[in-house]
Amino acid sequence: MVPRQARWQSCGMNIPFLDNWRKRAGGDRGTSLASAVGGDEEGVAELLSECELLRVRAGQLGLRLDDSPESLEALDQLPPRWRDDPEELPWLGNDAGLYLGTVIVLTVPDAVWHIWPGGHPVVRLASGREIQVVEAGIEWAVTGAPELSQVYAEAAEA
Repeated sequence: MVPRQARWQSCGMNIPFLDNWRKRAGGDRGTSLASAVGGDEEGVAELLSECELLRVRAGQLGLRLDDSPESLEALDQLPPRWRDDPEELPWLGNDAGLYLGTVIVLTVPDAVWHIWPGGHPVVRLASGREIQVVEAGIEWAVTGAPELSQVYAEAAEA
C-alpha cells in the first residue's frame, strides 16, 4: 500500500492556482481562504465544491448529492465500485474529501476553508482544529474508513 502522505500528494491535492493566490496575499499555513484569494472566498468555495467525478458517479448509482450531512451518510452506503478502477480511485477520493469539506463549511457554524502551502485545502473549525478532508476522502475511497459521516459528526461536535 502507498504511504498516506504519498497517496494524497499524488491525488490532486496540490491545487496550484490556490497556492498562487495564497502567495500573492502573503499567506502562510494559517491563511484563510478569504485572505488567500483576495476576498473571493465564495468563488473558491464554489470551485472546491464542484466534485464533478463524485457527483457523476453518485448520480449513476441514483444518489443526488445535495451538500447535506444526510448525503454523506448515503455516500457511505454506496457499494465501492470505484475501487475497481485504480486510476480513478484517487480522483474520486479527492472529490469525496472536497465534498466532505463543502458539507462541513456549509453546515457547521464558523467552519471555513484554509489553504496550506502547496495548495492543500483543509477545513478549519471555530475551535482552531483543522480537518484534512481530502486525506479523509482518499482514505474513505480506498478503505471505506473513516466513514464520511463519521468525520462530519466529529467536526460538528467540535
